Amino acid sequence: MLIKTEIADISTPTGVMRTYIHRPTHTQKVPAILFYSEIFQQTGPIERAARFMAGQGYAVLVPEVFHELNPIGTVLGYDDAGRDKGNADKAAKDVQDYDTDNRAMIEFLGKQNWYDGNVGAMGFCIGGHLAFRAALQPEVKSTACFYATDLHTEIIPNKPNQHSMDRLSDIKGELLMIWGKQDNHIPTAGRSLVYQKLTDANLSFTWHEFNGQHAFMRDEGERYDPQLAMTGYQLALQMFGNTL
Repeated sequence: MLIKTEIADISTPTGVMRTYIHRPTHTQKVPAILFYSEIFQQTGPIERAARFMAGQGYAVLVPEVFHELNPIGTVLGYDDAGRDKGNADKAAKDVQDYDTDNRAMIEFLGKQNWYDGNVGAMGFCIGGHLAFRAALQPEVKSTACFYATDLHTEIIPNKPNQHSMDRLSDIKGELLMIWGKQDNHIPTAGRSLVYQKLTDANLSFTWHEFNGQHAFMRDEGERYDPQLAMTGYQLALQMFGNTL
């Protein structure tokens, strides 16, 4: 399936949010996926992952997750400087600001003639957490979270009762939770805490732990595992195919 890329500068309560849209070139209406990057924003690996999903028949929206804190078009490097800046941005943005970002994208979608009315979410690393956060929106029917960081911590700023794990009752769609057992960002105790809370909340979710490191989906660097990545994509596509 051929795809194309467009850019939309979407207004949010906290400023303009550059959003990259990868979608099929055909004229049929398609479901959408809100696709959340790592702390580095839309790097090459994130763009390639988003374009891959678009080629399966989805309009994939990749927002600049720290748009309030950087010039439009900012892409951080996979190096110490980029990691330090991305982590600083993560620690500076209140989690509820992602809620207004999500509302803005969903409202934008409602005005597009190529959108069929079905939306899901997907993300890697902090993007896995932000996809989980998007699941709080009633329109989001299913969400794929890959090694979602900080669900088990308080690193992302949040007001009382606004931590993502405090809002589980707002999640109505299906969740796909994928983890690496060798991920030192999300230890066994952290994963167990998340699993127990999702279970106690009686959410509809599937849970997969693989022998992989953090960022095993990223097709650059020594932690990339192509076999696991393909399995991850297949699981996500199966869920989206059943729900969107």
